[in-house]
Amino acid sequence: MHDDEVPTDAALVRRLLAAQFPQWAELTIEPVLSDGTDNAMYRLGDEMAVRLPRRPGAVPPIAKEHDWLAVLAPRLPLPLPLPLVKGEPGEGYPWPWSVCRWLEGEPPEGAGISSDDRFASDLARFVLALQAIDATAGPGPGAHNLWRGARLRRLDATIRERLAWLADLDEAADMARAWRDDGLEAAWEGPAVWLHGDLFAGNLLVREGRLAGVIDWSCLGVGDPACDLQAAWHLFDGAARTSFRRVLGVDDATWRRGRAWGLAMGVLNFSYYRTRSPGLAEKGRTAIARVLASRRSDD
Repeated sequence: MHDDEVPTDAALVRRLLAAQFPQWAELTIEPVLSDGTDNAMYRLGDEMAVRLPRRPGAVPPIAKEHDWLAVLAPRLPLPLPLPLVKGEPGEGYPWPWSVCRWLEGEPPEGAGISSDDRFASDLARFVLALQAIDATAGPGPGAHNLWRGARLRRLDATIRERLAWLADLDEAADMARAWRDDGLEAAWEGPAVWLHGDLFAGNLLVREGRLAGVIDWSCLGVGDPACDLQAAWHLFDGAARTSFRRVLGVDDATWRRGRAWGLAMGVLNFSYYRTRSPGLAEKGRTAIARVLASRRSDD
């Protein structure tokens, strides 16, 4: 999926465990199929998972997750994949890696969440709980979380480059106009809040139709609350999106910045995965279409 990706397999995981955490080396190890693009995941026994970065950019968040998830977890209404131990490079694998808690649940693909008011409300309440935690000492936007929560203008050069990659699309001019209108001058003047930064379907777990867990906290940081509103366009259609906003209670300016974040992530994902992962690319294009339709209806 990436040019700089390092391959992993269950045999490598077992060697790493045998060398560093032998108490777990005889447990079953099964690869986990997911939309995750930065980390390979292996289920370890019944209660744990091993998470290995696929490429260099996925390495910095490991220390952050070990530092902060245990702080955030007691204050949140849903379980987190708490890191248990941090592994070291070895056995031919070049980077730190983690063993974390396994959370039961399934990705929401096919669960009908795009039109599910209840699921949208569940996610909004989780976002509110995260934003309510004191963020004073939290890490601000930076390379460690791909600048999630920064001022949108920080992304301008990258988004313009990626829009050029998509110049063949019929909606190219509409995308450029939407980015210019919603993204360039918008800024958050309030206090920074905690952000997950990557609230896409592949990072949510469902049980019996309800939101049951939030995983992959690589983009964790503090910043503009509009960043996590991108979920409104990546996950939900009209009525469910309305429920998401109603529970959050955000003002118009924050909602527009959230829509700009939704467009930015749609453009980034579609342009990058267009030739690498058709499934992920299609999700990006769906989000773009939702953003453009939302602008036309002034949603």
